[in-house]
Amino acid sequence: MKLVQEIIQKLNKAGLKITHQRVAVMQTLMRLKSHPTADELFTEVSKTIHGLSPTTIYNTLDTFVEKGLVRRVKTDADVMRYDAITEQHHHLYCAVSDRMEDYFDPELDQMLTDYFKRKQIEGFRVNDIRLQLMGDFDEKKQQ
Repeated sequence: MKLVQEIIQKLNKAGLKITHQRVAVMQTLMRLKSHPTADELFTEVSKTIHGLSPTTIYNTLDTFVEKGLVRRVKTDADVMRYDAITEQHHHLYCAVSDRMEDYFDPELDQMLTDYFKRKQIEGFRVNDIRLQLMGDFDEKKQQ
């Protein structure tokens, strides 16, 4: 119930109308740490909201991205995934398993920020840095 209240507060703060579908999409997105695709979200949310349309999922995700509640993350295979964590972080991605995990490293964040303050790119202003590190997960490390 606490999570639902948190979601309602987020939606209110973003100026969005509270609907059962929006709450369910955000709740599912926050529960699934796998950075799901829209289709994966549709499958999961449809388990609790019967008759839900895929268009509703896509429209809801687009609105969430527009309002800064969710971020899009594109994989190496050109698959669009969604991330409910909007705080600064990066991603670890394995193309073989299509697995993606969050990677938090304040030291790396500071190093990158300092670097781009010193090394300005002509004609371009950096306002966000998000890395996607490609590699393979250790078999021993479970998801």
